[in-house]
Amino acid sequence: MVQISEIGAIDTMIGFPHPDMKATYEFITRQTKDAESKSDFEFPAEYMFKDVPDKSLRDVSDPIALTVAEMDRWGIARGMVGVTTADDSQGIEALRRFPDRFIPAAPADPNRGMDAIRDITKLYETVGIRAVTMFPSGTFPQVAINDKLMYPIYAKCVELGIAVFVCAGVPGPRLKFAPQRVELIDEVCFDFPELVFVTRHGCEPWTELAVKLMLKWPNLYYSTSAFAPRYYPKAIVDYANTRGSHKILYAGYFPMGLSLERIMTDMPTVPFNDDVWEKFLRTNAEKVLGLD
Repeated sequence: MVQISEIGAIDTMIGFPHPDMKATYEFITRQTKDAESKSDFEFPAEYMFKDVPDKSLRDVSDPIALTVAEMDRWGIARGMVGVTTADDSQGIEALRRFPDRFIPAAPADPNRGMDAIRDITKLYETVGIRAVTMFPSGTFPQVAINDKLMYPIYAKCVELGIAVFVCAGVPGPRLKFAPQRVELIDEVCFDFPELVFVTRHGCEPWTELAVKLMLKWPNLYYSTSAFAPRYYPKAIVDYANTRGSHKILYAGYFPMGLSLERIMTDMPTVPFNDDVWEKFLRTNAEKVLGLD
């Protein structure tokens, strides 16, 4: 039996509790139209989750220390967090306090044009970001995975030798899903064969297509963000157990939608082969993020 806590997992999607969730997610809710998203929800996809940890943790005095404590409790050695150029960037503060525990990644909005490229460059030079993250359906206006506005960001990632993590599949927030159709990834991989491209948030309902594309494109990967382990798609688990053990990365969703307790108590139920666990929880991320 694999001892998950002894592997020293790398969580490729983790964060810190937010004191004002509505303000944090305003970039999403500004384009939603239904009343629940606009008025009732504090987290735009909370209808999908039984318990949103962020709601009960908003008043903690030290959000960064709390996340580190949860990582220690559940065997997470390092976590990838978002950093920005803002003076109050929580991610930058986390890197300063716990440089051996966090891996910096820069969220990018392709609508910002060259300003987005300048921020990526600055963060690479100052804090050593290892990835760029994007949410196509959450941009406003929306920007599809294969849109020409995305291409300068993809090119910059190739130039810097860093990965891009992109949400794909139907989004949880009540936004149009067209920008995240999985087949759009094919064009990007064709045009940027050197780009390390990692999907986020499941690729549903096109997980079988995602597997087919991973077989086709050497630098295409899949991360398990926003899914409790018992709901990992069967096509993804089967792929990890056969030809794709090197292609599937662990990603959580703390504190946005899932607690680390929920994730890690679920984790042993996943029917991964014994030789998959270490790759899934750590070494695939080390390779993708250039940490090995």
